[in-house]
Amino acid sequence: MASSAAIGSAAANHSEYDDDYDTVINVTDVGADNNGNESITPVLEEHADDNTLLYFPSGRYYMDEQFRFTGFTNFGMVGHDAELVPASYQDFNDNGGNYRLFRLGVDDNPGTDLRVEGFTVDQTAENTGIRVIEAAVTDGLVVRDINIQGLHDSGTFGPARFEIVNADGTGLVEQFNAPDGGAYIGNAPGDSLWRGPTGILCNQNSGTITYRDCDLGGFPDNGLYASEGTGTIQIEGGRFEGSTGANVRLGGNESYIEDATILVNQQDANGVSQRGLRIEDGSDLVARNVDVRTTIEKSPAIWVTSSADNVAIVDSTVTARADDAMPAISIRESAGRTSIRQTTVDHETSGGPAIKIKQGSEPAILENVTVVGNAPINGTRSAIQNNRDNSEFRNLKIDHGGESGRRALTNTASNVTIYEGDYVSEENAIVESGTGTLIQSVSAKARSGNAALRITSDAENVTVKDSNFANGINDNSSDGYNGSNNSSEYDSGDENDGNSGDDGGSGDDGGSGDDGSSGDDGSSGDDGSSGDDGGSGGDDGGSGGSDDDDYSDVPDGDLCPKR
Repeated sequence: MASSAAIGSAAANHSEYDDDYDTVINVTDVGADNNGNESITPVLEEHADDNTLLYFPSGRYYMDEQFRFTGFTNFGMVGHDAELVPASYQDFNDNGGNYRLFRLGVDDNPGTDLRVEGFTVDQTAENTGIRVIEAAVTDGLVVRDINIQGLHDSGTFGPARFEIVNADGTGLVEQFNAPDGGAYIGNAPGDSLWRGPTGILCNQNSGTITYRDCDLGGFPDNGLYASEGTGTIQIEGGRFEGSTGANVRLGGNESYIEDATILVNQQDANGVSQRGLRIEDGSDLVARNVDVRTTIEKSPAIWVTSSADNVAIVDSTVTARADDAMPAISIRESAGRTSIRQTTVDHETSGGPAIKIKQGSEPAILENVTVVGNAPINGTRSAIQNNRDNSEFRNLKIDHGGESGRRALTNTASNVTIYEGDYVSEENAIVESGTGTLIQSVSAKARSGNAALRITSDAENVTVKDSNFANGINDNSSDGYNGSNNSSEYDSGDENDGNSGDDGGSGDDGGSGDDGSSGDDGSSGDDGSSGDDGGSGGDDGGSGGSDDDDYSDVPDGDLCPKR
């Protein structure tokens, strides 16, 4: 171990670190080869110490064995125009499967205060895809400016895994970039993973960790897997593209993703479905100002599932373009309370809903949402399909058509509020099959010339008031709807329908204004299909047709290797 002193010229050249470390070491001054010929791992093992920074000046640094350092306090590695060059899978001395360049801290012996920054990793040579860094620290993680060049093609663990061990600890991963993605396991020499590597794995986090402006290309398992821990995940900016499973899996408590772009745009050669953003396993989870786009069959843009509770999708844009019947947003049975606000959904697929809300124990709240697009009547017919009790739809603007059987909103649930908003579609604008529904201050039109609102024979205790339904209301309910002050003239809605406005924060109280509403009441495995309406054009609107847009055969559980 090095003593607490400046070694070589590093301290003079990097005085900004003098206050942070007792010792700053230029690794080339203590024997590290920066011409890429000799492995630097022995040099790192010799000089790593507490309160020590290892500085890598310009050059290429070859590594053929893992550098492991645990239980440290205040350790760092900083590169300046420094390039790490892994050995090939065949030449890497893995010592029993340790295909990593840096392993810094472990679960039962973590480090504290770790800095790694300023490295390019050259994985352009064949079979050199090795995990760059795996870190477990109690607090004080800083990893930034890591740029991986080349495909992660060895079939080993993905580029990074991070864990904050202490609940009050924090970490930052900034500009960790692996845009070239990873290879499917069948095309790689290693075979220890199921489908292949994940881009960044964060599956046991207990503290707060921020991923800022990261760029991940297509990995065969997941892109950024930030779920299953009890801590907080903060994803700020970044681009996540083309990964199977999900481009981003967000879980934990009080976690969020904001200002990010997520693209589902690469068809998996093995036919595995994808998700843009998957929200799961946690509470108070927010997606804010996120642009999520999908162009791949059976690959919804946003998937809310697996005990995710109090979820908010806010100020976002969601786009689905595919030759397949599928939703842009799917709220699964296992998801808890979910709100979508100030968000635009653009849905142009071969059928299915733009937003699918399956049965669940907590309501869905949609407010100031705009849905546009066209689709045939393959699968669920409605732009929004709601099967969840106590849900609320406030000030929506829906203009979604296509074939003659399309609808803007179909509701089969109980105690639902549809308040304000403008609904335009083809066969009917709104089809109501629920119990105890309130429809108030709504404008709607069916381009077919049919009644804009159809109340089916399954509906009971429906109240309709202060609304404008082109060509009136087709009421087939046994008890007849309640209400008054309705018009059969369409008034084109209000200019503020669907207006994004001010989201009013991440909390969702489920209501605004005086609407007469009664308010609301309050992993693994696929949650299955509820048999949504699909529709046969009869008066029930609730049980006929197919559910081909649901993908209940797609595994909905833990698709990611733990390591």
